[in-house]
Amino acid sequence: MRRHWIDGKPSAGKRFSIAVHDPATGELLDSVARGTPDDADRAVRAARAAFPGWRFVPGVEKAALLHEVARRMRDRHDELATTMTREGGKPYCENYDEVEWSAACFDYYAEVGRDARGSSIPPVAPHQVNFTIKEPYGVVAAIVPWNYPLLLLAWKVAPALAAGNTVVIKPSEETPLATLELADAFAALPPGTVNIVNGLGGEVGEALVTHPGVDLVALTGSLATGQRVGELCAREIKKCHLELGGNDPFIVFPDADLEVAAKGAVWAAFLNAGQVCTSGKRYFIFDEIYDEFVARAVKFTKSLRLGHGLDPKTDIGPVINARQLADVEARVAEAKAAGARVLTGGRRSRKLPDGFFFEPTILVDVRPEMRIVATETFGPTMPIMRVNGIDEAIALANAQEYGLGANIYTNNMEWAMTAMERITAGTFWINDPLTDNEAGPFGGMKKTGHSRELGVEGLDEFRETKHVHLDWKQEVKPYWYPYERYNRLR
Repeated sequence: MRRHWIDGKPSAGKRFSIAVHDPATGELLDSVARGTPDDADRAVRAARAAFPGWRFVPGVEKAALLHEVARRMRDRHDELATTMTREGGKPYCENYDEVEWSAACFDYYAEVGRDARGSSIPPVAPHQVNFTIKEPYGVVAAIVPWNYPLLLLAWKVAPALAAGNTVVIKPSEETPLATLELADAFAALPPGTVNIVNGLGGEVGEALVTHPGVDLVALTGSLATGQRVGELCAREIKKCHLELGGNDPFIVFPDADLEVAAKGAVWAAFLNAGQVCTSGKRYFIFDEIYDEFVARAVKFTKSLRLGHGLDPKTDIGPVINARQLADVEARVAEAKAAGARVLTGGRRSRKLPDGFFFEPTILVDVRPEMRIVATETFGPTMPIMRVNGIDEAIALANAQEYGLGANIYTNNMEWAMTAMERITAGTFWINDPLTDNEAGPFGGMKKTGHSRELGVEGLDEFRETKHVHLDWKQEVKPYWYPYERYNRLR
């Protein structure tokens, strides 16, 4: 059984454990301690004790330590990627990239944190100076999802540390193993600076959110989970950093290179078996190119290979668990019953019965009110709709409660800029879906949440602004009491 990581060392916690299985085979990989509110409390206390010291570590030393975390991650590159492949199902190459992107995030914030600055403000009177400084909140609870367990951890933990906060991480109970393997990297930091507590959301997650020693909660998760976390934080007026669901539109304009657009669209739909918050989930194709685009997308999809993520020939792995598999299956069945047609896929894999595999699925004749379109589907589905112009495409793109991302393919600058201005989305990709840049802010609008990760904006999420007013000459001000004198002067 794998233990928690608290105050710079493994911590046994209680005897109860959570089993971790390979979603491709059902094999039991390991088990981790099932945390309790007491375990969460110990981790928060360790982070609280470490905060005063970490807060005032000089910036150049912080930067060196964060670079060391990144170096240690790269030293275990293959091990981490293999663990993520076995516990989460993504193909090895995707996880190999994820390790590098995670390490790069620590490198980036090492330098951004070192370069962070306040501002000088023109004073309101002589012999005065006004300026701002940025201060950490204190202890950050980072609640991390299973689909990108290290990358979405890095997007929270790296800026939180660079800003001077200490951290308690709760990994998903589906994918805790790679996070625990990061303990070696976090051992480069002073004890208590980073802590890891395994457990269920309703037990450990809620205990962290409501803990009086936690100053900020950073969550990537579902809308329902975000609403619950937001409610709990609101009771204590606690800073809440939320990145929630997405149901991203993908529009292909008639001038697009259809071979490129079709392959980009398929990749955006089926990356990580469609279990990406920024996956293309609703496809709007102009009428004049609809048939050709669909034919190309179907042909390319049929060439993709399902399999275990450690097989180098695998393109698409399993979904994460039986519950997710059943949900995708039910949504496809509902769409078919309501008139949608499946052009390829549409069922559990018969060739891989031991794992949670669903064939990459393209559906046509779908309608906006169908659940597979109207709500976020976390699985390898690609529902395609026909549109008759840019106004209809934009209206359908915006007909959602989420506003995470949007994708288009066009070389027409007027179409591109019109769509960019009118579609409500935190990230707008033109001719290159799903690409992230650690220097560019990531986050959503509407019910996706209004926080930002990455970029300078991502650092500011973990810093408070303090305004300093300095008068270097002590003197009685003419507008002080008694007012009789003040009025005489006026």
